[in-house]
Amino acid sequence: MLRQPPASVDAPPASAAAEVSHSKWKWLMAAGIISALGCMTFLSAPLFIRQCKCCGGQTEAVSNIRQLGLALFEFEAEYGSFPDPSTIARVRGKTDLMLSMGTTTSNDYFRQLLEAGIASSETMFHTRLPGKPMKPDNIFSPGEALKKGECSFTYLLGARASDNPGRPLVVAPMIPGTDRFDPKAFEGKAIILTKDNRAMSLSIDKHGHAILQGGRNLMDPSNPIWDGHPPTIAWPE
Repeated sequence: MLRQPPASVDAPPASAAAEVSHSKWKWLMAAGIISALGCMTFLSAPLFIRQCKCCGGQTEAVSNIRQLGLALFEFEAEYGSFPDPSTIARVRGKTDLMLSMGTTTSNDYFRQLLEAGIASSETMFHTRLPGKPMKPDNIFSPGEALKKGECSFTYLLGARASDNPGRPLVVAPMIPGTDRFDPKAFEGKAIILTKDNRAMSLSIDKHGHAILQGGRNLMDPSNPIWDGHPPTIAWPE
């Protein structure tokens, strides 16, 4: 029977082959961990990028709708009401840009803010929407200011001083020709600017309706938020 060495005697050094084998094992473990992390990153990247794009678009929409709200309230303070057909002549009488200020689209009404010198950039009227890659060019000449594709927000005309403070003034992304919202643009959210200058997001249901807390359809004409005066809707070009 072989004798065990005394406890005070150090163990013999590992052989060269054992050292090499141990080093290879540590290297393989490290490589495996790195590969696994790489695969996880690769698989999650498309989802992360898509979420960033959607969140970025929603953040941009909220920021721009707030700026648009400040411009609208400055306009109201100067001209006595928000842009509508009755304010066109008053704006024309104070300026000489001669921009097209019709009464059909939100582009038409928002041009009054440019003509009045209250808005100095087209950026506040725009946000990224699916299938609409055009961006504002900030050219303010007649025929170029807020041309088709440079405005993304829908304008809800008819607001009065006595209205409910929560009455919406500007919304996005509304489907043109309807009172419904596109759920694909901002991950199922609608962006709303209210008369008390709040910017908020509401969930869009399966029918395309923006839903207030309590389950009420925002655009329902009987909704108390309209005080019996549902809006005239001006969609963007």
